[in-house]
Amino acid sequence: MLRDFLFLRETRREMAASVWFFWMASLGAIQVFALSIRLLTNLVLFLRRPKDLCRTYGAWAVVTGPTSGIRRAMSLEMARSGLNLVLVGRDPARLRDISEMISRTYAMQTKTVLFDFSLVSTVQSEEAMSRFREAVAGLDVGVLVNNAGVAKPGVVYLHEVDVEAWVRMIRVNVLALTEVTAEVLPGMVRRGRGAVLNIGSVSGSVLPSHPLYSVYVATKRYVAELSRSLSVEYESACIDVQCQVRNRCVALTSTVSPDYLWLCRVCRSHSWWRRTWCRAP
Repeated sequence: MLRDFLFLRETRREMAASVWFFWMASLGAIQVFALSIRLLTNLVLFLRRPKDLCRTYGAWAVVTGPTSGIRRAMSLEMARSGLNLVLVGRDPARLRDISEMISRTYAMQTKTVLFDFSLVSTVQSEEAMSRFREAVAGLDVGVLVNNAGVAKPGVVYLHEVDVEAWVRMIRVNVLALTEVTAEVLPGMVRRGRGAVLNIGSVSGSVLPSHPLYSVYVATKRYVAELSRSLSVEYESACIDVQCQVRNRCVALTSTVSPDYLWLCRVCRSHSWWRRTWCRAP
């Protein structure tokens, strides 16, 4: 009897172990399958033929903050893709430089608008906003790229910096993006097509918290949530809204890096404006 009891107990243990192994193996297989689907989807996205942005969305693109780093690279890539550009920034010399380079290299039309986004929603910004409205009036603006953003004062506690620095950051990263988007969207709605690309950050979309960058991260989370909601709101108007999440260090470099090459490929991708939340590898 004792031997039969021990045998039965051992059999039950083996069965329990087999069932446990089966469930763990199934979960692992599902995870591998899901990862394979994601990798395959990204591979297809990467290899598909370029999309004619001009024909799909419109002849003009508005790009804010186009004068340095990956922002400049994106402006050049759009010009290479056949889009005329309205360049919006605060440095007249840099705006003139990028405008002349685009005209000389790609023979595309450009307009420049001098706009200090740190003054948005103040009396001083009214003239700049009027200039922006005049610049885009009558244009077939099909693409808006909200590139402008600031991360300074950088790694600090909230109380260590004058509150005006945080207010300027919120104006640039939140208010300016919102106001410029609100100015451009009505024309897209009338034409029944358009695309809005907002630039987010890994710190605001992936990490659960980011101490010492609290205000910056909060502004970038606003950008991500706004983009998601606008994507749903304007889906019926055939307007695509996307938030591109990239590492902060990439945005500050003007050299050619793997991330820059990845971005250029995404810009040329046939599925650039699919409603997915792309993250740079």
